[in-house]
Amino acid sequence: METRDMNEKLENNVSQNAEQTAPVVDNSAVENDEVVAEEQAAQVSEQVKEAPVETPAVEQSAPEEPVVQEPVQDEPARDPIDYASLGKDELVEELRKLSERAVESIKDEVTQVKAAFYAIRKDEVAAEKAAFLEKGNEEAAFAPLDDDAETTFKELLNVIKEKRAELVAARENVKRENLEKKTNIIESINRLTDDPDNINRQYSKLQQLQQEFKAVGEVPATDATDVWKNYQKAVEKFYDLLKMNKELRDYDFKKNLEIKQQLCAEAEALDDEPDVVAAFKKLQDLHTNWRETGPVAKDLREDLWARFKNASSVVNKKYQAFFEERKANEKMNADAKEALCERIEQISTENLKSYAAWDEVTKQIIGLQDEWKKLGFASRRLNNELFTRFRKKCDEFFAQKAEFFKKMKEDLAANLARKNELCEKAEALKDSTDWKATTDALVALQKEWKTIGPVSKKHSDAVWKRFITACDSFFEQKKKQTSGTRAAEHENLKAKKAIIAKLKEIFAADETPEDAPQQVRNLMDEWQQIGHVPYKEKDKLYAAYRELIDKAFDELDMRGTRARMAHFERSVREMDGNGDKMSRERERLVRAYEQKCGELKTYENNMGFFSARSKDGNSIVKEMERKIANLKEEIVALEQKIKILDENA
Repeated sequence: METRDMNEKLENNVSQNAEQTAPVVDNSAVENDEVVAEEQAAQVSEQVKEAPVETPAVEQSAPEEPVVQEPVQDEPARDPIDYASLGKDELVEELRKLSERAVESIKDEVTQVKAAFYAIRKDEVAAEKAAFLEKGNEEAAFAPLDDDAETTFKELLNVIKEKRAELVAARENVKRENLEKKTNIIESINRLTDDPDNINRQYSKLQQLQQEFKAVGEVPATDATDVWKNYQKAVEKFYDLLKMNKELRDYDFKKNLEIKQQLCAEAEALDDEPDVVAAFKKLQDLHTNWRETGPVAKDLREDLWARFKNASSVVNKKYQAFFEERKANEKMNADAKEALCERIEQISTENLKSYAAWDEVTKQIIGLQDEWKKLGFASRRLNNELFTRFRKKCDEFFAQKAEFFKKMKEDLAANLARKNELCEKAEALKDSTDWKATTDALVALQKEWKTIGPVSKKHSDAVWKRFITACDSFFEQKKKQTSGTRAAEHENLKAKKAIIAKLKEIFAADETPEDAPQQVRNLMDEWQQIGHVPYKEKDKLYAAYRELIDKAFDELDMRGTRARMAHFERSVREMDGNGDKMSRERERLVRAYEQKCGELKTYENNMGFFSARSKDGNSIVKEMERKIANLKEEIVALEQKIKILDENA
């Protein structure tokens, strides 16, 4: 039986790559906030001339708070797993391994394992239901059997679900704690403004509180906006009261300029980063740092931002091109897989009636599977759909092949039973002395034997030997009792040898007589009139005769092959200019050619069933060999005619 390598090991190879679109970072909001901060600082400088010398540098008010994703703990890189090619137990074991890993890193893999597992389970339940209905049961009464693997699988899913719920709950607790921390920090900032006369001395405290605020993580989404607005309001209130001198502001601008120039240089260096995805992630970090850095002098601001924005654009364009190229490759792979699906769907099993035919188509199926394995991923949705479509056709083919082999096995067993029955009948007759009746009975058994199909190779030799031994035993005894016919057989032997000698004389002459074909036909008629020869001489004598007759037919063109071919060439020349007629004639010859090739293949396949012969020869095999030789001659003649048509087209 054929193993389904593709269905057990292939996958298809399901794509693990989601379609992505490179985002474009917009820092206009940040720059606007920088303008506000600078204008506020300028206003304070103009209005408050007596700012204390010890006043520290101003920290600009931060933009709207970005959403920060919690980092996922790094885990060792793993080779992609083709979950669609695994069995149920293997999928349960994979889910067990996933349940032991960090829950935030396994979402996609759990989804793939779950889809692969329930695809198998769905097929099993469908098979159970079909078997249930075949027994005559009502469909409404069907209930699938309990599956231990599915129970374990669901338990592991619950474990993962509980771990995820615990993680979510823990994160929510942290967010609530963060909310309380940020609320307290805002209240502390508000208290700094309670003493406006000493506001400058509180600037270092404000910086500390701002750093603490930034260090605190996420808060519940429902409170995030209000918290950030309250923070902005408190900071802006502090800045409104802050009396900052011009020297301190210039120092702050200088410090921010150095930081942003370094960020520009790092962004420009990303153009040389070979890993486009890694470069894009680094760019996001640089943008975060840019947003967290205060403003620079107004006359430098626009050029500096343009430099940083241009460097970002280079990385963004590369990132976008990377995904567009990947999408193009996925489209090409999808088209190639679509073509393979169409090719495998065109394969029909209706005319596969022999082992050789099934094996030939099996090679085609395996070849298509090998081509599939060489192709890369398509998009996730298409990859799954195409693989399901391709695998379905493979499953159908191998299921039909298994059914054919099962039926052939049953037929071979039935044929073996019938042949054993004939062996028993022949063995019961082998010691009979009723020569005429028993001969007729054994001949009838031999004819019936020929009508029975083949048996398996491991039994064919033994059962044939058993049958022919019983027949030969009777005929040997009969031969001993009928030795009176020997003299006549020897006379016939001499007569046939004389005919063979005359045939040899025809070819031994220096020039072939004009009436040589007629002489050959006369000798053939004489041969047919002569009776039996001794059995042991029959095959050798006939072989010598047949060789000479075949030679006569070839060299003397007794079949008229050359004449017919010359006549055909004349007919083709007469068709010159009539393309339709020549086309119809070619189609007729091609159909005849294909029919003869089919007949030849059938005879050659049937020859494989006759693996044993009696010790005195097998007339069936000889007859089949003769028919095969004639078919080959006819096929050659048809090929020559088609070639003549093509040359005159």
